[in-house]
Formats: sequence, C-alpha cells, structure tokens
Amino acid sequence: MKCPKCQTDMEKIEYEEVTVDRCLGCKGLWFDMLEHEKLKGIPGSEIIDSGDPETGRKYNEIDEVNCPVCRARMIRMVDKDQPHIWYESCGVCYGVFFDAGEFTDYKEKTILDYFKGFVAKERR
Repeated sequence: MKCPKCQTDMEKIEYEEVTVDRCLGCKGLWFDMLEHEKLKGIPGSEIIDSGDPETGRKYNEIDEVNCPVCRARMIRMVDKDQPHIWYESCGVCYGVFFDAGEFTDYKEKTILDYFKGFVAKERR
C-alpha cells in the first residue's frame, strides 16, 4: 500500500492485536474502519505515532487525497472535540488517515484543546 499523502510504501505495525499501516516516509498512519477508535482507548497505543509532528503539519496542508485502499476521494474531517485536528476519512471503505503526530494528539484531550478550538484555522 502507498501513503495517500507522499506516495511512499507503508509498513504494517501491530499494537495489542490491532494492525495499522504506517508510512515509511512521512510516518502518517492508516487505520481501517474503526481501528483508530479501538486504539484510542488502549493505554500506550500512541507509541505507533512515531513521526515528527512538524512533518505532519506540513503534510496536513495536502487536502485532496485518494484512499490508499479503494482509491475513492477522501473527505477532510475535523474532530468535534478537538477542532484543531484535521484528518482524512474514506466514505467508501471507512478508513482514516492521520498525519504524523495527529493520532497522539487525538488520544490526549486536555484543557488546552478546549482553548485551541477558539484559535483553530477555519476549514474549507
């Protein structure tokens, strides 16, 4: 499988019997349907998000990407509880792509996230 952002090969990694794909280039993460929700609730699973958040922010600017599984155009999503987190979701196979650093941020909602909602950039 190729990364939907940088087109580099992805490697399979496993945490607590959940297998996800991590890009060998930008370190973005591909989750099949609901895997991100399952891993969100497992302590320590953020270790799979080994990429540099600064690199993730750079690749987050790419907003027109195709699903690496079914090739459908992915939809830009915003986490309702943390509106500064943008990720891509496939409306066909329901997979989700997080740029480097986003899954770690997604797992760790803090009081600071509440205030980030006031200064988050407008979504287009």
